[in-house]
Amino acid sequence: MLETAVLGGFIAALAVCVVSGVSVVWALAAGYVIFFSYAVLRGYRPGEVFRMSLRGVKTVRNILIIFGLIGLITALWRAAGTIPVIVCWSANFVNPSAFLLIVFLLNCLVSVLTGTSFGTGATMGVICMAMANAMKINPLLTGGAILSGIYFGDRCSPVSSSANLVCELTGTDIYDNIRGMIKTSAVPFAVACIVYFMMGISAEKGGELPDIKALFSGNFSLSWPAVIPAAAILILSLFRVRVKKTMIVSIICSVLICFFQQKMSMGEILSTAVFGYRAANPQLSAMLDGGGILSMVKVTVIVSLSSSYAGIFETTGLLDGLQKKISEASRRITPFGGTFLVGILTSMIACNQTLAVMLTAQLCRESEPDAGRFAIYLENTAIILAPLVPWSIAGAVPLAAVGAPTASVAAACYLYMVPLWNFFVSLAARGRKKERSL
Repeated sequence: MLETAVLGGFIAALAVCVVSGVSVVWALAAGYVIFFSYAVLRGYRPGEVFRMSLRGVKTVRNILIIFGLIGLITALWRAAGTIPVIVCWSANFVNPSAFLLIVFLLNCLVSVLTGTSFGTGATMGVICMAMANAMKINPLLTGGAILSGIYFGDRCSPVSSSANLVCELTGTDIYDNIRGMIKTSAVPFAVACIVYFMMGISAEKGGELPDIKALFSGNFSLSWPAVIPAAAILILSLFRVRVKKTMIVSIICSVLICFFQQKMSMGEILSTAVFGYRAANPQLSAMLDGGGILSMVKVTVIVSLSSSYAGIFETTGLLDGLQKKISEASRRITPFGGTFLVGILTSMIACNQTLAVMLTAQLCRESEPDAGRFAIYLENTAIILAPLVPWSIAGAVPLAAVGAPTASVAAACYLYMVPLWNFFVSLAARGRKKERSL
């Protein structure tokens, strides 16, 4: 069957990239050629296929703008001293006996503020691993706590690219989704805190914490105004201000603090905004470098290519056969269960979070007509399943950045508990519904 051969060719391209270590962008580009050719073979003219592709990209045009704003924030918060101040203040709460719990919570905090898993891993994650190494705490357990924490905010921050992507795909409101995400993850979050606390108590410890404040204070003015960009995100989000306006206000605050408090020239600020923050101190560079508009180019290409598939799939009906089978499975194991199963498969195939989410949305949207509920299904499956796949960049990149082993995914208990808990709840709800109907 032609459809099976087409999908098989795409999966093979992804597999080759994973095995060879080549960027997944090349596999996505090959996938576009494959799907484009399929549409032409089905009788569509090349111009029509290009229009299908463009229609798919237009559905995520707002998220592409948000990517640029995230790049600006992640660079300017570093330069303004916002992240260094948050890290220094947070380090005061580090207690060796509850170290893993604190690592989890600190990464949750920073990921909620910045909305980026990779950015959090490259800053707070790196610092937490440095503390763990100094205290001789198992890097596998520390890596698991970091991975759980960085995807806590990646899932439910108002400035998260993945959370905003789900909103674009489902036509839902980010703040309504956040309320749903908090409700459906409260129990897994509490259990994860208990697990990390118990792990921390039983973990062997030794050595002393590094003096993070001394390193940062020699390069930044760490007074309270540096926190204003982060405070702006929190306050404006509470008032449900539109995400792009919230981010722009935070960026403006960061620029002013860079200029007046950190004594940067406008040329230096502009360079940082485009190319990212770069520290002269090698030790500081290892902890803090990154961000900038250019840092978002790769993910922008991934999203653009992935979204172009959606228009081709929808018009050609390439996935119709799979969608029918998924709808049948959803009737047996609940719509959430169907989304959960598809999320596992797409995360294993896609090798990145964005494509996994978009494929899951494309395949499962017919099984749950309520857009708000379906958005939460995506958040509780594909969004947090992708980093659990060892060969996916969603987990491999942040773990490599902090120096944790790949096996740390086994200790990322929060990421397991959210989908498993919600699957259990969906089965229980269906059982109660059947009892009432008897």
